Amino acid sequence: MVDDKFRIISEDVPGREVSLCHLIANPDIKLTEMLGLQKTAFAILSVTPSEVAYIAADRITKMAPVELVFADRYLGTLMVAGQVSALETVLEETVSFLHITLGIEIVPITRS
Repeated sequence: MVDDKFRIISEDVPGREVSLCHLIANPDIKLTEMLGLQKTAFAILSVTPSEVAYIAADRITKMAPVELVFADRYLGTLMVAGQVSALETVLEETVSFLHITLGIEIVPITRS
């Protein structure tokens, strides 16, 4: 007997998007020590295609006194550290630039 069942295969194919943009304003000291940071705020940005991470990193580091802590060209992930106000400014401007100039889909900037 043959079952008439449908099988659906779903794949997640990265597009042109900012999939994560999060600011950690007051991180726990244990977390900052584990990451090798001084007690400071930091932000994480994840973009596809991954090469866009370098465009974002260039804009971020030229715009305000923040430190680029980590950049991964394979995953499209950036981590930047600095003052909360500087991080807010660079994240807002960078996400806006990526959306308007490069047509990248964006997500809201989240904060904890």
